[in-house]
Amino acid sequence: MTDKAELTADVYLLPEAPGTVLLKGGAGVGTVTMRGLGLEVGGPAINPVPRRNIEANVRSAAGVLLERTGLEVCISVPGGEILTKKTLNSRLGIIGGISILGTTGIVHPYSTAAFRASVVQGVDVAANQGQDIVVLTTGGRTEKFAMRELPQLEQACFVQMGDFLKYALDTVVKRGIRHVVIGGMVGKLTKIAQGETITHANRNPVDTNLLSEIAASIGAPPDVCEAISQALMARYASERMEELGLITEFYEALGRRVIKTLTERYSGKFSIRVLMCDFEGIKLAEVSEEGIND
Repeated sequence: MTDKAELTADVYLLPEAPGTVLLKGGAGVGTVTMRGLGLEVGGPAINPVPRRNIEANVRSAAGVLLERTGLEVCISVPGGEILTKKTLNSRLGIIGGISILGTTGIVHPYSTAAFRASVVQGVDVAANQGQDIVVLTTGGRTEKFAMRELPQLEQACFVQMGDFLKYALDTVVKRGIRHVVIGGMVGKLTKIAQGETITHANRNPVDTNLLSEIAASIGAPPDVCEAISQALMARYASERMEELGLITEFYEALGRRVIKTLTERYSGKFSIRVLMCDFEGIKLAEVSEEGIND
């Protein structure tokens, strides 16, 4: 989000504190209001690595001036209050502006590393608020769907994991969260069922043979199952099952495969529930680990 954004730095003398470099956030830089981000509550939302980079550059530029005075550096992002509306900052407890994140201090547009870090932070925030459940969704539509299905949960429970299931679940285990709900559509859910924990389209393709097997298990005709196995997209299987009136059975079976795969990988670490919707965000099925075991 900081790619091509304008950042400014105003520097003030602190003659009573020689050698000190004090970093503050100005207009457009968010303020941290929740624990779990590794930043001081009430301070600017500037991550440790960018902080170190800023301080190092200030010290390099200031040179011997710091022998006589300290410096206060106020970082501002004009328009940051608008930019933050395009982020998940409010859910992470960052208000009033954008966050300056990153693990290197260097902006990479649409950085997967930054998104991955935000997934981990989202789970951390839920844990630090005492939540014992997180709802991991694959994107905006599935999150809106999950929020409609689970209105009793606080917003902090919902984490858009995108393609980063592994990092989300590893953090769930690390933080001792006991219940996980996964909200998704057919493509990402199929990838999870086949054992992928990073579900990006550029990685392994959807296993349409798995979808064909699931279709056969609920009574789909052999010719349809064969067509599904030859398809390029998971959505094709969903459409064929809808034509046959088997859509609920198909998604329930897919949800059970998701749970089976994840319980084999994370046995006993947390309970799992899967909520499934179509491409319009309409609920198709729901499966829980308890329902399978009953």
